[in-house]
Amino acid sequence: QVQPVESGGGLVPAGGSLRLSCAVSGSVFNAMGWYRQAPGKQRAWVATIGTSGNTNYADSTKGRFTISRDNAKNTVYLQMNSLKPEDTAVYFCFVDLPYAPRRWGQGTQVTVSS
Repeated sequence: QVQPVESGGGLVPAGGSLRLSCAVSGSVFNAMGWYRQAPGKQRAWVATIGTSGNTNYADSTKGRFTISRDNAKNTVYLQMNSLKPEDTAVYFCFVDLPYAPRRWGQGTQVTVSS
């Protein structure tokens, strides 16, 4: 069973940085990425990285967040810099599989204090 597992969340002051990791069991993936869900809001897309390393970002994170992946470790990362209080959310990792539904992690809490 493919199961993404996130780590790296925590409490950080505004302007600080965090690096999220998501390790995935298995060996064949398509796109990987991140969503986030703030309190009282719907889950929102953050960033995606394709198998060739091509990346896409939500406008709210461009220039501050960087997504990367290590295919040898089956891990996707999200480097978050210049964090703002509005980045506070539960961050969910996802992985797209060939011929199977998308898999989601359980989420990791990121809290940015003002």
